[in-house]
Amino acid sequence: MRIADLAGRRVALWGWGHEGKAAHAALRARLPGQPLTLFCGPDEAADAAALGDPLLALDHAATGERLAAFEVVVKSPGISPYRPEATFAAQRGTRFLGGTALWFAERADADGAIANALCVTGTKGKSTTTALLAHLLRAAGLRTALAGNIGLPLLELLDASAEAWAIELSSYQTGDVAASGVRPQVAIVTNLHPEHLDWHGSEAQYIADKLSLVTRARPRIAVLNAADPLLATLALPDSEIRWYGDVRGWHLRGDALYRGDQHVMDTARLPLPGRHNRGNLCAVLTALEAFGLDAVALAPQAAGFQPLPNRLQPLGERGGLLYVNDSISTTPMATLAALELYADRPVAALVGGHDRGLPWDTFADAMRTRAPRAIVTMGQNGPRIHALLAPVAAEAGFALLAATDLPDAMAQARAALPPGGVVLLSPGAPSFGPYRNYVARGRHFAELAGFDPAAITGIAGMGIA
Repeated sequence: MRIADLAGRRVALWGWGHEGKAAHAALRARLPGQPLTLFCGPDEAADAAALGDPLLALDHAATGERLAAFEVVVKSPGISPYRPEATFAAQRGTRFLGGTALWFAERADADGAIANALCVTGTKGKSTTTALLAHLLRAAGLRTALAGNIGLPLLELLDASAEAWAIELSSYQTGDVAASGVRPQVAIVTNLHPEHLDWHGSEAQYIADKLSLVTRARPRIAVLNAADPLLATLALPDSEIRWYGDVRGWHLRGDALYRGDQHVMDTARLPLPGRHNRGNLCAVLTALEAFGLDAVALAPQAAGFQPLPNRLQPLGERGGLLYVNDSISTTPMATLAALELYADRPVAALVGGHDRGLPWDTFADAMRTRAPRAIVTMGQNGPRIHALLAPVAAEAGFALLAATDLPDAMAQARAALPPGGVVLLSPGAPSFGPYRNYVARGRHFAELAGFDPAAITGIAGMGIA
């Protein structure tokens, strides 16, 4: 469905965050006379009212009955279509779309595809992979857009021109690509672990929604991680599969980067902290080849990549301790990867946050042999993690501490470490509650550690360059 197809229909917007504002601007630009209704909270309504749009009605009650009064609801990604009010309206004919679906529909060529769209999803690593992809596309001389879930809604670039589009998609957005009916040229899936179960409703639904980028959107070429057990068994009859992560394609042997049996370069000094991030380089190089570029020649250009903030980000040392900001960590698997990077140093790991019901059993089992010097639990799921780890700590001999909030957790972490230790914020859980998002949590961590929070949050290269 294109934006023009909304003309004359009963259309509502649901949500007034970054994506909601972008959707309003795009619809108003293309359909200046179209009445719209915005469902949002009172604070957001005041912001929307300040626009002075006489054709924008405001409504605070997004009930199933109210939503069902509209033919199309353009919703923000964070609003789950599995919520009772959404399913009530959908059963009565309301169609729910996201801005991603509208952007793809607007960009489709005569064959129903976007030949210069390279999409990236995965539980972890998708932002770094997308930014690194854009970096190397630009190194190849292509005018490239970096957009999507990474922080710039696609609809903000509705009329922009680029030779290549590096697009990050969350599990909230992958279904929109499928719903648009438009095929991307290349789609990367980095890995799959349980996440966002409160939005998707179950692990099975999360995986199905995540994989819809390759199972339902049918990209020309799917770039898949052969080292991921769920992806390794995937068959895609409508797409060509290019594998990375094993000897069939781009992969790592220690720190050495290989393409098949060809040694390409050493990766130890690349600005990609952690083996998992260097594995993301393998995904990017595979996608570049799928896009028709010489990936072997482009690989050394990764040395000029600027790492993303809040992702295993060393802030520096204070009082003989290194502070590392991994606030983006929202799953226990991400915390395990962070601990692996600093396994040779005494570490106090700060874990816990918003409780989405994710299991921490695998993490607890790993702590029997791979525990840091100390683990400090905090946040809503802190007590649950603490209770799970208590018998493991008694057996393995690491310090297990409980904190009331982030300042308390940092104070306890400092006290538990010798000089040369690492205070690692890798919560394995979202930030909702005390913080608006993981960026705000990372900024507070930096401030408490004695660093300028404004200096650590910008993502280089956003937009078109």
